[in-house]
Amino acid sequence: MVSGQGLERLARELGAVAPSVGPVRLIGIDGHAGSGKSTFTGRLAEALGGGVPVLHLDDIATHDELFAWTGRLRQQVLEPLAAGRPARWEPYDWVERRFGPARVLEPAPLVLIEGVGAGRRALRPHLSRLLWMETPREHSWGRGRARDGSALTSFWDGWERAELAHFADDPSRPFADTLVRQCDTGYEWTSGEGGTAGTPGSVTDGDSLPRA
Repeated sequence: MVSGQGLERLARELGAVAPSVGPVRLIGIDGHAGSGKSTFTGRLAEALGGGVPVLHLDDIATHDELFAWTGRLRQQVLEPLAAGRPARWEPYDWVERRFGPARVLEPAPLVLIEGVGAGRRALRPHLSRLLWMETPREHSWGRGRARDGSALTSFWDGWERAELAHFADDPSRPFADTLVRQCDTGYEWTSGEGGTAGTPGSVTDGDSLPRA
């Protein structure tokens, strides 16, 4: 492994890519549920200097629309950002099963969007770069189930079927520019199958198991 400057180098690469949605460089972080996308995205946002907006697709999806949220994302987020205007959306409350108070996302120079389906075909044309969390599906799902407990067993049963169907029809990994792996001392990243990422690197700051 190389030194712990890997994530900073990746951050510099991302900051140099061309804008993809109006003035915004939209960076997608995709992977299986439980693969560690949220934790990695937080670390990446810190490496980018802090203050980088993060949109979680869990705020856009719902119980009834686990993957049928592209229209809402386009209208509430992509179209405003493309016009250089703030995006406004109402994040979904997974406990109350309803949308909450509106939030605002400014058209910053760089915005991270993370969640299962962040690299889907409807979204890829709007991305400057796509990252994929290289955590095996069964390992990711097992970690997610352990985290959420037996009360959400039924939800996970339905989720796994929905995720399998989604990626069978609309895979993201083959189009990833960068593959990110969690290791004992942090993260490693390498060029993906479909992209033009730079020299493989890593970050070796120890951390606990990531969130989904």
